Amino acid sequence: MELKLYVDRMSQPSRAILIFCKANGIEFEEVKIELAKGQHRTPEFAAEVNPMKQVPAIAHGDFKLFESHAILIYLASAFSGVADHWYPADVQKRAKIHSVLDWHHSNLRRGSVGYIFNSIIGLAFGLPSNPEAAAKGEKLLSASLQTIESFWLNGDGPFLLGNSKPSVADLALVCEIMQIEVADENDRERILGPHKKVLKWIADTKDAIAPHFDEIHSIMLPFKEKLKELKAQASN
Repeated sequence: MELKLYVDRMSQPSRAILIFCKANGIEFEEVKIELAKGQHRTPEFAAEVNPMKQVPAIAHGDFKLFESHAILIYLASAFSGVADHWYPADVQKRAKIHSVLDWHHSNLRRGSVGYIFNSIIGLAFGLPSNPEAAAKGEKLLSASLQTIESFWLNGDGPFLLGNSKPSVADLALVCEIMQIEVADENDRERILGPHKKVLKWIADTKDAIAPHFDEIHSIMLPFKEKLKELKAQASN
């Protein structure tokens, strides 16, 4: 069955799906959906791909699925040759991964999106910055990074839950944090600088998934430059 990925590479969870497929030799067709142009909100997209009007979404033959964590788990389960460390057969290890993924959406992702969208990325959608909402998002983002540092990375191995190799949870969370790369250097240092274990974990995850991680994230630099131009225009 043909696998189609409906993604925007500026979407953190979209990048996680793309990297996972490339890292595991899963063949796919990338269908680009540009969020800034509202292509995810069309009636056609809702009817044919995802009624929730979000990316990423997939179609595997007649089977359709949305929500990035569910997609990662499906891909790890449906395709042969995916190494066990991504989504272990052991049900207790799987349950631990699910606990990280559930925590992610309510904490790290909420904080990351709240900060990045309201301070920077909203400009790409023609929206003004919202300092109050950005500050609230940054507070949750910083608290989430501290939780990763003190709890989720509290183990013998270099990856989440003390694992020796990355799981789908590592991929999802690191892609989330990478969105901070579009911020100014001073802002990035203020937010990430205090969390040395997190920085090492990010580097270890990149290395473990090379060269696919950097390939998919190569879009970040030109987008950052575009946002700088939009920010300068907004301030004039």
